[in-house]
Amino acid sequence: MISATQYVLVALALAGIGYYLVCITSTAGFLLDRKKRRTEVAEFSPPVTILKPVRGVDPGAYENFRSHCLQDYPDYELIFGVGDANDAAIPLIERLRQEFPQRRIQLVICTQVRGTNRKVSNLMQMLAESQHPFVVINDGDIRVGRDYLRRVMAPFSSANVGMVTCLYHGIAAPTLGSRLEALGISTDFIAGVLTARQLEGKLRFALGSTLALRKTSLAAIGGLEPLVDYLADDYELGRRIAGAGFEVALSEETVETCVPAYSFAEFYAHQLRWARSTRDSRRWGYAGLALTFGLPWSLFAVLAAHGAPWSWKLLLVALVTRVLMAIVVGGVVLRDRQLTRDLILLPLRDLIALSVWIASFFGHKVSWRGSSFILENGKLRPVA
Repeated sequence: MISATQYVLVALALAGIGYYLVCITSTAGFLLDRKKRRTEVAEFSPPVTILKPVRGVDPGAYENFRSHCLQDYPDYELIFGVGDANDAAIPLIERLRQEFPQRRIQLVICTQVRGTNRKVSNLMQMLAESQHPFVVINDGDIRVGRDYLRRVMAPFSSANVGMVTCLYHGIAAPTLGSRLEALGISTDFIAGVLTARQLEGKLRFALGSTLALRKTSLAAIGGLEPLVDYLADDYELGRRIAGAGFEVALSEETVETCVPAYSFAEFYAHQLRWARSTRDSRRWGYAGLALTFGLPWSLFAVLAAHGAPWSWKLLLVALVTRVLMAIVVGGVVLRDRQLTRDLILLPLRDLIALSVWIASFFGHKVSWRGSSFILENGKLRPVA
């Protein structure tokens, strides 16, 4: 006889399998849209400023910076911003200037602290130095292809587009924590983005991998200043742009982020910070994530059923659909070359994700760039 616990676990597992199938169909819809857009790309290449707030030296930092100097684009400038005149990234920026004397590369030392989110504080000071009507913001760990600017700017040919953002995948370091982080981006986080886009009919948020904006749409939401205490500044920026009536477009371009060589503890702390940030940003949607962990719930169903034959069949269905979802999103959409190697880690990654989701409801403390904060309604408050 099936117990009440088994019934609950089966229901959760079936809900998770259903979610995997929705992710697959949402991804298929995105692929069809992307194919259509590639045949209709407008030649729209206005002057643009790339803003890159940096702190310290991320993995592959120079190659990341350098990729932005190799753009096949007629007119753009590159502004780096640091919060410390002795930042370790400054010699790399000077080296970049020497290698690319034809590029307009500026360094801004951001001496003012205008809020708890130092990145936004620095961006406000960098933005004041920009010359062009469009800006593209991305972090120091982002690496891009030569057509990045052309593809990101193309959607702005439509006057209603106020913002463009990009999908991304991680380049993992050899550590287990780094590999789990990159695997989660390619097989879970981006799947959730594409599913939210499909279910909501449009994108109502943005990803920090690329935040491309018209200055006029930024001005319409009061600029960057309202975001200076928010942890999820990228999400808030996209939400406010969409709320002001502008379209947030998802570019066909996919960029790469170089994932640090996280220890397991560092990986878990980063996931917990991310989870608590998402919890505060999309409360009801975040609570609903309980219905997305099909593989872990089916594993627990096997244990609760003491290995009954029906429970193994449920686990097999969950595993097959989960792997298919990972391949469609990570392999087909993102072209993540590390996916095949790390696919065996998927059950472990999903079990950890479930534990992070549960832990995220117990507390408001987060660690960010070596400091501790209390997260309240999406805003950061330093721990006294």
